[in-house]
Amino acid sequence: MPRMLDVSDDVRAEIGDAEADRLLAGENAPGGYDCTSCRTPGDSERERTSTVLFIGEETAVLAFAHSTCLPSQIVKVSEDELKGAVRSITGGDPAAATDPDAPEQAVLGITSGLVLIQGELHPALVVEPTAAIARAGTAGEQGDEFLPLLIEQGFRPVATVDAAPAVLPGWSVLLAVGQLHAILQPSPQGGQPVAWWQAHQPLQVTEGWRSAANKSQQILVFAAPVGSIGRQPREDLLREALDKAAVNGRLVACAMPLAGT
Repeated sequence: MPRMLDVSDDVRAEIGDAEADRLLAGENAPGGYDCTSCRTPGDSERERTSTVLFIGEETAVLAFAHSTCLPSQIVKVSEDELKGAVRSITGGDPAAATDPDAPEQAVLGITSGLVLIQGELHPALVVEPTAAIARAGTAGEQGDEFLPLLIEQGFRPVATVDAAPAVLPGWSVLLAVGQLHAILQPSPQGGQPVAWWQAHQPLQVTEGWRSAANKSQQILVFAAPVGSIGRQPREDLLREALDKAAVNGRLVACAMPLAGT
């Protein structure tokens, strides 16, 4: 079905006429999406939607935004801002982000909320990709590898959300001036941590979430495959979705120290 997409001349020149026409025809564009600006759901079949192309030194990622939030444009960012997310969703192959024969491009969605565990409210982040994750070079033959990849990084399967998960060494959540900037992981080469996930622009968190984070100096990070959690409008519904994912064996978690304030 054709999409109500705006593709600027600059974006068209970068991705090519054939790819732009496929997007407009609905072949490669999603119906529903999370706006890359305001992070709320959008529907390219029902409302004007902008194509936004983020370009690093080597990597390009196509995202979507409400036309009322952003015009269609090219946004140049540092390679580090893209590589962390691309590495996590492609198993280490940055080229897969723009390869038309690669599995469907995924974006890591982040939801913040307070989770009640043993009578105490914990600041939490819930990570859920927008599409199934494949290992590099497998073309998706093994199915969704999101959880196995995270378990290899040290996340642990969660059967119930009744206890706080263990701390994952070397990882941290970066908060600056009350806004969420990134989830950091140890660098494979040593030295300074690198971004596993980084916001295109800093994300707002509630005052309650920030206060709880500053008090505990620790963030609980839950992750689930696409379709497991969804965008829940209330924290009680988020908790219900986490409980359901845990029971179904579709949830991993860890705790990470807070970096910043």
